[in-house]
Amino acid sequence: MVATVMAAITVCAAESGAPTGVPDVLKTVAGKPVTTVETWEQVRRPEVLELFKTHVFGRNAVERPSTLRFEPIEPDREMMEGKALRKRVNIRYSGPGGEGAIALTAFIPKAAQPVPAFVLICNRSSAKHIDPDRLTKNPFFPAEELVARGYAALAFHNGDVDPDFHDGFTNGVHAVFQPDPSVRKPDAWGTIAAWAWGASRVMDWIETQPTIDRTRVGVVGHSRGGKTALWCGATDTRFALTISNNSGCGGAKFNRMALPKSESIARINKSFPHWFCTNYKQYGDNEDALPVDQHMLVALIAPRLAYVASATLDDWAGQPGEFHSCLLASPVWRLYGQQGLVGETLPAPDTPLHQGRVGYHLRTGKHDLTLYDWQRFMDFADKHK
Repeated sequence: MVATVMAAITVCAAESGAPTGVPDVLKTVAGKPVTTVETWEQVRRPEVLELFKTHVFGRNAVERPSTLRFEPIEPDREMMEGKALRKRVNIRYSGPGGEGAIALTAFIPKAAQPVPAFVLICNRSSAKHIDPDRLTKNPFFPAEELVARGYAALAFHNGDVDPDFHDGFTNGVHAVFQPDPSVRKPDAWGTIAAWAWGASRVMDWIETQPTIDRTRVGVVGHSRGGKTALWCGATDTRFALTISNNSGCGGAKFNRMALPKSESIARINKSFPHWFCTNYKQYGDNEDALPVDQHMLVALIAPRLAYVASATLDDWAGQPGEFHSCLLASPVWRLYGQQGLVGETLPAPDTPLHQGRVGYHLRTGKHDLTLYDWQRFMDFADKHK
């Protein structure tokens, strides 16, 4: 299987430029080439962001609400043999449809200076995969290892923002700010956009914490959380590092690539009709008509740090497509005089590419977020701090 993946990516990397029909990230809607940072930031980047809002993720009903407030769940507590301070807080907000709250857990190393941090968008059981009391230690959120490396470890459950099932957008944050789903527009925000919104509210809280370095915060997500992390990093430039782990279709996976074992736009919209905006459904089995592809999502993170991780047994996420998006996004970093992804062919499994400001690794194993992944994320952050 690994040989097949490597062969597929080698073919992709050998192509001169983007394949025929692929939207050029460095060409404006008017067809003009983008050759300067100024044109990227003032013209092309806003265009690309708008295209994703219109056709893929949808448009938020609200950004930071005026009703946002932070309420401690319980007093701060020393943990990890006194090496960290645990903070638990409810991030509360209200709107015309009622109130909502995101339960955030943070483990902050005791240090003389503000520390960098990772924020995990947890799409698995909070009790088993976050566990504020650390009675259950799960590599999905290895808080002890993060603290030992000098990073604050923060996590929230995506379901606190919006439950992960389709009920017509009558629950979660959608119902708080758009209580009448009958007036939803085709480009109204879906659940992934809502989860990304939640991560931005965590950043709002971080900005109130003097012990965390707000300029060195990474957002991390796995699978559907990886899709969310990419959209969060694209829309919220306060995050210095965006990490997509096994994100696949709607995340880092390049759509315009023949990968019959991977998820498609048609399949993802059928299985999860609430994740994206209604407009996205028209591109099922019609990827070529979509005015964006996922390399453009990765490119929106430039010139900040981006990281994409794949797994050898995760054909469903389309590993060649995840890698190829990094390749096609890298020219935007070069506008800034920086290296994007350094490497044109897939590295051997468990051999990360960390030299440029776009990182990548292919981990041996299945669809999961493991300690190995986290260790590589920390290595990358250490290298580019």
